[in-house]
Amino acid sequence: MTARIFRLFALFAAFGLLAAAVGLNQAGAAESQVGLGTAASFAVIGGTTVTNTGPSTVGGDIGVSPGTVFTGFPPGKQSSGTIHQTDAVAAQAQADVTTAYNDAAGRTPFTTVAADLGGTTLVSGVYRGGTLGLTGTLTLDAKGDPSAVFIFQAASTLITTSASQVALTNGANACNVYWQVGSSATLGTNSTFVGTVLALTSITAQTGASIQGRLLARNADVTLDNNTITNGCANTTATTTTTTSAVTTSAVTTTAVTTTAPPAPTATPTRVLSEADAATPVAATPRFTG
Repeated sequence: MTARIFRLFALFAAFGLLAAAVGLNQAGAAESQVGLGTAASFAVIGGTTVTNTGPSTVGGDIGVSPGTVFTGFPPGKQSSGTIHQTDAVAAQAQADVTTAYNDAAGRTPFTTVAADLGGTTLVSGVYRGGTLGLTGTLTLDAKGDPSAVFIFQAASTLITTSASQVALTNGANACNVYWQVGSSATLGTNSTFVGTVLALTSITAQTGASIQGRLLARNADVTLDNNTITNGCANTTATTTTTTSAVTTSAVTTTAVTTTAPPAPTATPTRVLSEADAATPVAATPRFTG
């Protein structure tokens, strides 16, 4: 009898360890990247127009579709990539932006965050708010995992203030940061922003704002003003290509060069949102420690 009891205890213990292992695996399950399809090589896509003022520099493809207006290059220039003005490539990329937008918008579970993300440190996960803004510094902490994914869901607008910044630490990668915006995004003067913006309507980068990532607008315009935009997530082979606009008689010739992502900015975490909070169910309120 005693031996049988011991065997039962051993069996229960084994089941307990198995359940614990499964639970830990689920809790630590990594968020997957948002698939961008052919839009991955683009630094800028507009739905109706792409306009630029001043000597902006764009590293990556630039496209507009289904609209036709593309102005401000020069004085703007590309450090790499090709211009696709109302052509088949731009149309397909725009379709892929829509798919990526819907993917990012549908991710769950999510953690509900305050309207102003400034002064906080967040770990990998999905974060949702009505109107999202940024004053000061938002730190994204990968905790040593370079594949850590951060997805932000704004039901309405995304607005960053002047000189605000998104900082990456402990292996966080700009290629794994996504901002799904339900209306329009505005990046403030001289701000430093990180990640791919997927906006339903429009995106405005104000004077001097720098972006390590992509500005992809579905239905309206992308407006630039003396900005630096670097899509270091999709390297290109050095080639010379010619793209003929569907609405002009001239051809646009650009030379693509191999590009790499610049070193990610770092910052000392201010307040930390735990990994357990990153997996908080729908409509949960994040908890900060430290």
